[in-house]
Amino acid sequence: MTVEQIRLRYLFLLGIRWFPVGLTIPVLVLLPLERGLSIAQVGAVAAIQGITVLILELPTGGLSDAIGRRPVLLFAGVVNVASLAIWTFADSVAFFAAAYLLQGVYRALDSGPLEAWFVDHALAADPKADIEGGLARSGVVLGLAIAGAALISGGLVWLGPVGPMSALTVPVCVALVVSAMGTLAVALLMHEDRPARGVVAFAASVRGVPAAIGGALRLVRRSRVVLALLAVELFWSFGMVTFEKLMAVRLSEVTSPDAAGALLGPVNSVAWAASAAGAALVPLLTRRIGAAWSGFTLKVVQGLTIVGMGLFAGPAGVIGAFLFCYAMHGAANPVHAGLLHRQAEGEFRTSLLSLNSMVGQPGFSLGAIVLTAIAAGAGTPTAIVVGGVVLAAAAPLYLIRSKEVFREHSQAGTSRSLAL
Repeated sequence: MTVEQIRLRYLFLLGIRWFPVGLTIPVLVLLPLERGLSIAQVGAVAAIQGITVLILELPTGGLSDAIGRRPVLLFAGVVNVASLAIWTFADSVAFFAAAYLLQGVYRALDSGPLEAWFVDHALAADPKADIEGGLARSGVVLGLAIAGAALISGGLVWLGPVGPMSALTVPVCVALVVSAMGTLAVALLMHEDRPARGVVAFAASVRGVPAAIGGALRLVRRSRVVLALLAVELFWSFGMVTFEKLMAVRLSEVTSPDAAGALLGPVNSVAWAASAAGAALVPLLTRRIGAAWSGFTLKVVQGLTIVGMGLFAGPAGVIGAFLFCYAMHGAANPVHAGLLHRQAEGEFRTSLLSLNSMVGQPGFSLGAIVLTAIAAGAGTPTAIVVGGVVLAAAAPLYLIRSKEVFREHSQAGTSRSLAL
């Protein structure tokens, strides 16, 4: 395949992967509450997903590097369909816990293989391929898929129940169908050149999981650039609590709880569209000032928008800063991913992506604990400002350079060297 064909398949598979997420986001909390769970029980079962991802993130990344991206994504798709199927009828803590557990397994399996497949094959087709441009387009597709699906989800709920299904169940059922179609699309569109398969070959590949994980960890130890990028992810995830968790509280403070509840749905949909717009502008920025300086600039500006969320007194200012923050967030994602891929080796690529994602889990958890404690003691505006400052403080880490230039690719789009 040409680089363009690889990119088109990647973007299509990415869009169909995230569309079901947009369908379910508006009902994730409301559906369990409708079926009898308390808000505390909803929080407890939701935590199962995060814990599962944290435990499985790195092993599943190593599995993808060892046995291939395609089989891991196919298995992930089956697990996701099973999780959504349980969601359609779950009516107890045990059933919802099982659904979240499977969702955590799915998120861990799904974290990285598709992106690694795109980069590996694009570089195999052309070692000078513009992977940053492809990753920027992926940000556009992701944002538009979630924004559009969230609007459709609201429309489905507004239309009311369908037969025995409640209005809140309808988007989950549609997400189930789309997810099954997405798994089929992976089977049909995602091709991978791998050694001969069989029980013996599979067992040998699985035995390679620890080696893949070890390779990623050695890459971190030997590369100060990779270590800096992981530190950025840690600071970034800490600051994300401000616009993912504290935004709703802040908006209710400058309006009212009822008004905030009515505004958050459409505002979040527009925010994802803004994220897509930000990602679309990445190629222009990186061509002008380079990827490292783009990351630096975007982190500083995003930190300032978060500070604005905390300091502005009216709803227009808070919402405007929130939307601009999401635009910067959407732009920063492909820049960060591109810089990480430039340091990654194909045979350990997914393991490194999983390690980056895994670092974000404790970063977000720590931010949730610290910033909510600050909000309770000193007020929400103070907590938001602190989160924005911490996020922006990571910006200089993008400017760290490695002592040697490492960019070696084999014919398969992977590198066998660990020297940096």
